[in-house]
Amino acid sequence: SSNQFQHQEKTKKKRHRPLQFTQEEDALPAVNLAPKTKTKKKHFVQQKVKVFRASDPVLSVFMWGVNHSINDLSQVPVPVMLLPDDFKANTKIKVNNHLFNKENLPGHFKFKEYCPQVFRNLRERFGIEDLDYQVSMTRSSPTRCSDDQGEGLLLNSYDRTLVIKQISSEDIADMHNILSEYHQHIVKCHGNTLLPQFLGMYRVSVDSEETYLIVMRNMFSHRLVVHRKYDLKGSLVDREASDKEREKELPTFKDKDFRNNMQKVYVTEEEKEKFMEKLNRDVEFLVKLKIMDYSLLLGIHDVGRAEQEEEVEEAPQEDEPDAENGLAPGPAVGSFGTSPEGIAGYMSTYKPLGAGEFDPYVDVYAMNSCSGAPQREVYFMGLIDVLTQYDTKKKAAHAAKTVKHGAGAEISTVHPEQYAKRFRDFISNIFA
Repeated sequence: SSNQFQHQEKTKKKRHRPLQFTQEEDALPAVNLAPKTKTKKKHFVQQKVKVFRASDPVLSVFMWGVNHSINDLSQVPVPVMLLPDDFKANTKIKVNNHLFNKENLPGHFKFKEYCPQVFRNLRERFGIEDLDYQVSMTRSSPTRCSDDQGEGLLLNSYDRTLVIKQISSEDIADMHNILSEYHQHIVKCHGNTLLPQFLGMYRVSVDSEETYLIVMRNMFSHRLVVHRKYDLKGSLVDREASDKEREKELPTFKDKDFRNNMQKVYVTEEEKEKFMEKLNRDVEFLVKLKIMDYSLLLGIHDVGRAEQEEEVEEAPQEDEPDAENGLAPGPAVGSFGTSPEGIAGYMSTYKPLGAGEFDPYVDVYAMNSCSGAPQREVYFMGLIDVLTQYDTKKKAAHAAKTVKHGAGAEISTVHPEQYAKRFRDFISNIFA
């Protein structure tokens, strides 16, 4: 339970010494073995004087910690199978008065990684190599997402393939509660899922402030701009974007807006079937865990609009090499846009992508519009907010809303089975 977890967190204070490892790390030899694959990246991993420069000390420590933990993990053999203890394990390191990289890292900090073997296994099942993960997370500082709601950090890795989200200690406890079932589900469906791809979970302590972070694959593209965005729950009560939301550059529209805008998703019958099969399997999994309140996140990339915007951007400077790589214009890509490393790195070096094209191994949530569609679009669709279990808070909210809207009203706080049915019915109707 969450309270018990927080209690354990507090009681796990360690004795002080300048640099601390827990678990079996002490026993590890200090040799830096060359990575098993992708030797072209060797120079990067061996680099000792890596600078973790970020605007925020928490981020600098986070980058340092991820780099450290991946280097450490590369020394630990991959277990034949995961054991129950792996789902409770963590590694911790405490740094005091270090002299290294003083201008970027605070003098005292702690870094904790939860269930390192489990997340390594998940990364592998999602087709993400640890070295690529490390580069995407640490080569340059993560940046704030444009739609950061202000509740805690929401960041993109510099190459925009990963999302780093600040969560609460309760979320960490919830995540521990479902991790074993989540892992089984991912094994069963061979990583082919609409659920968030959870890739790592960490705690960063700076100035006795604790920040919990979870890393997921970005559901949207690292290179195709999303022009319209919907968060769909299958309920029409209180489900439209506020005026304040509509003023944003990329507002998050909701179910009512979807109906009012006469929005549709245009994909082939075969694509729709494949999608609904995945959705049904994932939703059944969520029902089994009594999880509800999740949404379908839908992002729409308008290929024609992107081409026009690119022409405008490129008019004055036609020799730009970026143009042929089809990289999204604008500062977000930075000088790393054509980096040959990181999760999306190999793409720009080996096969330039044209307008509206994506690599299905990187943009795993993407689908092309079908040939009869009114305009050429790319859709990104995945399930988000999957940690809310139907607990006392929900039951209380359900009772209150039933009083307010009447028992038959379509409200978002219903039982997990009802929620799932309503959600599936709504989503199966978003297609043209």
